[in-house]
Order: sequence, then C-alpha cells, then structure tokens
Amino acid sequence: MPFLTQLADVARRTGSPVTEVAGWKTRGHGPQPEVQGIVCHHTAGPAGGGDYPSLAVVRDGRPGLDGPLSHFGLGRSGTIYVIAAGRCWHNAPSTSPRHDNSSSIGIEAENDGSQPWPEAQTEAYIRLCAELCREFGLPASRVKAHREVNTSKPDPHSIDMNDFRAAVEAILEGDEEPELSWTEKIVRNLPVVRLGDDNYDVKTVRGCLFARGHVPPAAYANVPQGLQGWLESTQCDSGLVELVRGFQRAKGIGEDGVVGPETWPSLLRV
Repeated sequence: MPFLTQLADVARRTGSPVTEVAGWKTRGHGPQPEVQGIVCHHTAGPAGGGDYPSLAVVRDGRPGLDGPLSHFGLGRSGTIYVIAAGRCWHNAPSTSPRHDNSSSIGIEAENDGSQPWPEAQTEAYIRLCAELCREFGLPASRVKAHREVNTSKPDPHSIDMNDFRAAVEAILEGDEEPELSWTEKIVRNLPVVRLGDDNYDVKTVRGCLFARGHVPPAAYANVPQGLQGWLESTQCDSGLVELVRGFQRAKGIGEDGVVGPETWPSLLRV
C-alpha cells in the first residue's frame, strides 16, 4: 500500500474543519503497509495553549522517538489535523496484529488525560473513525482505544469504547440521529450568545453562570442594584464574555467566550 494521500478527503467527509499540515503527503516512516484497524489516543499534552498544542510533538516526535507519531491530530474544537500519510510510531508493542504501527491508523486527540471532552471534539472523533472504516472496509469493531491494544497505556481517558463503537456503527448503518431527550432538543435549539447581543438569552447565561459559581462579587460591585442589576442585564458585554471564557476554561471547552452548542450543556448541566 502506498502513502495514504486520500486521508484529507476522508477527513473532510466528516463535515468537521480540516487542516492539512504542510508536508503530510510524504511524511511517515516509509509507506503504510496496510490498514486493518484504527487506534484512538489522547495526547497527554498541556491543559492550555489553544486548539492543538501537541502538533509539533505528534509531527516531529520527542526525545527517543522520531515523528510522525500519528496520522491524525484532533483539536479541542473538533478540527482534524492531517499529519502523515505514511507509517507512524503510535502503538508499540501492540497486543493486536491489526493495530500495530504497520497495520493501523492512529488518531491523537488533544487532551491532557483528565479534561472533559468537548462535544465538538467527541463528535469529530466518532465521525472520523466512521469515515476511516468506510474508506478501508473495516467494521466498527476494528476501532480500538490505545489501552485496549497496549496494556501499558491508559488512553483515551474516560471514553466508553463500547458506546463509542456503537456510535461509529450507527453512522455506518446510516442511523446517525438517535432519539434525543427533551433536554437535548432544547439545547440543540438554543441560540448562540456572543459579544454585543442584547436579549433575554443573555440573562439566561448570566443566571446559569451565577448558579454554577462563576460570578465573583467584583463582577457586579459597581453595577446599579448590585447582583440583581447584573442578573437582569440583557447586554452581552466584555465582562460577561470574560466570565464565559473562565467557565469554558474550567470545563475544558474551547475558550472563545461564545455560548453555543458546546457550552450550553455544561451551563445547563444537561
């Protein structure tokens, strides 16, 4: 099998944003001999530093292990980074002959090993695995956690792989929209709240932030009527945006200060 130069096209079929890392089509420890499985990892990289701070390590390697270390990177925002088309050093020793470096594709998702998984990142992870299964004619059962095929590894943390594979299988079978609970339906239909908005949804954000303990007294110290005046305000100003950023940081969500589909569930605790 040659270098897998179709990987960017496969990634785009997920509908997620795709970044082609310069030189990816010829990057690898030689061609990829075959694709019999998919291995899911987390980077164990830094807690902060943007969407995919582990890119340089995954691309170039670390002391004692040359890069590339994985074919794909997966950012916190759900952006897919196409890093290498050839063989990568992502799983050795492997307990499965279908999931070693010569027979599998690796995906390194940005997470320090303890952070919550943002919804956009999880959805992109599942869809990428599904599209790779389609491309290489694999069943969902060939999608494995690193810890399932290498007994010395813990990643990806806290992901139930049986549920993960069931979600991949649902996409492969065309059943992509499971029945949503009433709360999930509400969240999906909530509007995006961003800087400059002036409406009652802003009041909802303020109330949720206060209920979650993310409004320090300094935030309303100089506001007419104090806390009550702050809670009643329908203006999304820079102060509110900074509080949203702090909440997102605490929850491991992309820190853009915008309340949308990724942030509403944590605010409402759906």
